[in-house]
Amino acid sequence: MTQTALSAERLAYLDLLREVEDFFHHEADLLDEREYDQWLDLLTDDIVYWMPMRKNVSYKNRDQDTTAEDDIAWFHDDKETLVKRVRQIQTGVHWADEPISRISHLITNIRLADSVTSLDEGETVVTKCRFLVYRNRLETETDFLIGRREDTLQRVQGELRVARRKIILDQSVLLAKNLTMFF
Repeated sequence: MTQTALSAERLAYLDLLREVEDFFHHEADLLDEREYDQWLDLLTDDIVYWMPMRKNVSYKNRDQDTTAEDDIAWFHDDKETLVKRVRQIQTGVHWADEPISRISHLITNIRLADSVTSLDEGETVVTKCRFLVYRNRLETETDFLIGRREDTLQRVQGELRVARRKIILDQSVLLAKNLTMFF
């Protein structure tokens, strides 16, 4: 492979990575600004939005530190359920988030888990990242939710969309009072 071809391939990879980074940062802004309808538009109609529970396991069983997809989870939502969660929050009488919380999403360590340099219509790419979600509610309620995500993004009508999201919290006991925010 020539240096020019290698450079073109590397530039294509970096271009796709930058598109993914911009997508995740835009998504975080929408969530922080409570633009939930626009956020829902970033999800495919057949999305799987899943947060397994963490388990405390020995080192030799470290590959079993989350519950399986067919087991108990903090949530395992589809698009219809996510829409219902959003509509409930938008009523203004959602007891767990009224008055509304102040939320900030920090997304970092974004990388493509697949070796791809482009994403054509209908194709998918698996990404991995780390997150920190900060929530402050009322005067004294503060939560820090930290973990990692594995996202499958799909190109739909020329734009990236989330087709699958696995959210892995770095705590085995939920210290927050509820999970009304999105990741």
